[in-house]
Amino acid sequence: MVSDGDTAPTFTATLGTAEHESFDFDDHLGGGPVVLAFFPGAFTPPCRNEMLALQDRLDDFHDAGATVFGLSADSPFAQGAFSDEHGLEFDLVSDMAGEVIRAYDLEMDIPDLGLYGIANRAVFVVDDAGVVTYSWVADDPTNEPDYDAILDAVAAA
Repeated sequence: MVSDGDTAPTFTATLGTAEHESFDFDDHLGGGPVVLAFFPGAFTPPCRNEMLALQDRLDDFHDAGATVFGLSADSPFAQGAFSDEHGLEFDLVSDMAGEVIRAYDLEMDIPDLGLYGIANRAVFVVDDAGVVTYSWVADDPTNEPDYDAILDAVAAA
């Protein structure tokens, strides 16, 4: 499990946009803290609530110099539609192959819902040097993180 003080696993993936642009995590290090918010799946109520809560605080994150990304195993198409529907102004990153989810040790299955290889809800704050300065992993994927604690971690990073 990735935790505070660890070097954050770097990765490449695809942005959840109509253009399906490539995303390289390394390109976002060194420009202020990075918030990686893993979520189980677009268009589910807890994930919608979390992404909207991050959107509501986006100015605070930007004021602290941070960049926010949401990550899930959803396709770029689904993420793009989800982002458009909810007016998200931060990028979502698609990890359909589950490589990032596994690198952060967040893979889980919810067999009753037919979901396999999805991300548990988790948030990591990564500093300019690529070190995790804050980590939170949900005991239950329907739980939301403490948004004030994330903002405090960003301010301290």
